[in-house]
Amino acid sequence: MKAYIFTGQGSQFSGMGKDLCEQFPAAAAIFEDADRILGYSLSDLMFNGDADTLKRTEIAQPAIFVHSLALVAAYRHTFAPDMAAGHSLGELSALTACGALSFEDGLRLVDIRARAMQQACDLTPSTMAAVLGADDALVEQICNDIAEIVVAANFNMPGQVVISGTMEGVAAASEALKNAGARRIVPLQVAGAFHSPLMLPAQETFAAAVLNTPFKKPFCPIYQNVNAAPSQEPQQIQENLIAQLTAPVRWTQSVQRMAAAGADEFIEAGPKATLAAMVDKIVGSNVARQITA
Repeated sequence: MKAYIFTGQGSQFSGMGKDLCEQFPAAAAIFEDADRILGYSLSDLMFNGDADTLKRTEIAQPAIFVHSLALVAAYRHTFAPDMAAGHSLGELSALTACGALSFEDGLRLVDIRARAMQQACDLTPSTMAAVLGADDALVEQICNDIAEIVVAANFNMPGQVVISGTMEGVAAASEALKNAGARRIVPLQVAGAFHSPLMLPAQETFAAAVLNTPFKKPFCPIYQNVNAAPSQEPQQIQENLIAQLTAPVRWTQSVQRMAAAGADEFIEAGPKATLAAMVDKIVGSNVARQITA
């Protein structure tokens, strides 16, 4: 069974999508639609923008979403998922690719989400860090013991958990984790504390948009970040999508459950094969690849 997985923020790069646009008319049409919907030339920023511009949350998220959907359009003849999931932002890509959202509605939600998240980041100095070589439960326990705001935000794969919170909270948790035996702590170059309580202002803005957007039943189960469980029920999908902004991304558990449900091939749609490497480490075999013809 095929599981399609959709990349999240951080996989953007200068020139992303240019070759795709030049090679596939269906992909070019996606970029044209995106520029029209957004009211500015996202495609120009993707093809010609510098790294600093592309890493801005309000640019990175729409860019990755559009790139992922352009890939699906280019390879539509082979796009036949039995199930799907996306990492953080990628969940909106998965929902759109699998028919729960129109492309226009999906992109508008991504744009609102990205701008709201950036505004929330601007309210409080905050950050994220990857913890390598520590058990999931240990990371959660240490974060819970810190007085400042810091949480386990992304369970990416065994031995890699991302923590998120205030500058002071992440620093304190990082020190405690080092003392507890974590192999390495890697500060991340991000705008702020995604998937933490600090995203509550963004969640409120995003919730209003989600609840005012029509959702349909996707044609295959979508394994959602907040509970690593499959869903095809529109109202449940909306609730989980809203909750995701302040809840951890349970990626390890999502992949494990997709594999348990019969997925033996994971195909990543995104600018880079970021999730594919994680999947192989979670499942323990070479079952993941990027989308191709």
